Amino acid sequence: MAKFGFEGCLTALVTPFKGGRVDFEALTKLVDWQIESGVDGIVSVGTTGESATLDVEEHVAVIASTVKAARGRVPVIAGAGGNATAEALALTRASEDAGADALLHVTPYYNRPNQEGLYQHFAAIARGTKLPVVLYNVPSRTACDMLTDTVARLCEFPNIIGIKDATGNLVRGGELIAKVGDRLTVYSGDDGTSFPLYALGSKGVISVVSNVAPKEMADMWDHVKAGEWDKAKKIHYKLRHLMSLLFNEPSPAPSKAALAMLDRCSTDCRLPLVAATSKLHDELRAEMHAQGML
Repeated sequence: MAKFGFEGCLTALVTPFKGGRVDFEALTKLVDWQIESGVDGIVSVGTTGESATLDVEEHVAVIASTVKAARGRVPVIAGAGGNATAEALALTRASEDAGADALLHVTPYYNRPNQEGLYQHFAAIARGTKLPVVLYNVPSRTACDMLTDTVARLCEFPNIIGIKDATGNLVRGGELIAKVGDRLTVYSGDDGTSFPLYALGSKGVISVVSNVAPKEMADMWDHVKAGEWDKAKKIHYKLRHLMSLLFNEPSPAPSKAALAMLDRCSTDCRLPLVAATSKLHDELRAEMHAQGML
């Protein structure tokens, strides 16, 4: 893990659109802003990057553009998951070719494999790449829950280096850290649990909120790493309402609404996602004014 440095605040970056197409100019500027604000890495074309609505050519182009914009300043982790193992392996190879530093692989969605199926899926991916692999468990989206014992089995593969725990369950997160935290980096995949999971031994967060508040989320981790727990806790409580608002409607529409207020990208999402409501716009604007962001 230390070799690659994939700890801290990793932003699950939005994919900006303009006129129905990927806005690569806005994407480059977003990457620069994120890095200048102190984030420790970029996750490209994860859930927040609307991976479900990009075709394969777009998906790979966004990863390549993100790698180019990052210029080696921070690692780029490519979302390469799929609900068919063959598809996930194809995206893995394409992500390698695009220059990604690591891969994020979500549990297969919709077809609901059992624990043995999950083990075999991720084993095939680990054998099929030399890149570091971060597992991603998000049962609320996939209808599939990878249990801790399965994660422990997968520790036999040295290039599986972490897991994004998006269960939102601190008991589960603590169990994961207790059983595999000495071998894998456990990331919070739910912003509201980032600080509590740090207290339990997590080494990072794959964050949606850092799209809008990159410095604050990066600073929270930096304070934790320095042992400045009171300062980190202060940031957690400062951002709590913003964290809630950014998930009040299907993500990433709220994040794009906030970014549009910051003049960083448009509010455009791809169907079946739609832009945030005017009510949420007003709530976000009020909170961002209160935070001094506007």
